[in-house]
Amino acid sequence: MSHLIELTAKQAFTFLTENPDARLVDIRSSMEFLFIGHPTTAIHLAWMDDPDWDINPNFVKEVSQQQVKNSPIVLICRSGNRSEKAGKQLIEAGLSHIYHINDGFEGDRDDENHRGDINGWRWAGLPWEQC
Repeated sequence: MSHLIELTAKQAFTFLTENPDARLVDIRSSMEFLFIGHPTTAIHLAWMDDPDWDINPNFVKEVSQQQVKNSPIVLICRSGNRSEKAGKQLIEAGLSHIYHINDGFEGDRDDENHRGDINGWRWAGLPWEQC
């Protein structure tokens, strides 16, 4: 049985650079992806999206279509919470080589409840863009 592998944003960037077949999948909502920004190489496949915030019933199929010959799939969300849950869903569905970024795109909350000041993809200065 495969298991979900955790990476920090910095580790994920190195991993993605060293594994050109790996796919970075941003699972956040469409609004987050577009307005907050996203890693430059990320493929957007929302795990949950507005207006109902239901889990995407096609998520496993959509992700599996990105996986070529068991290539690694690296999931990113805002803080690592959703990517962990989505990664476990993929593993339970039989996919392997699934990773998740445990500090996400925006990172953990600081003492004032703000994100982006402790860790995460953006905080680490990794390549990202905003639409």
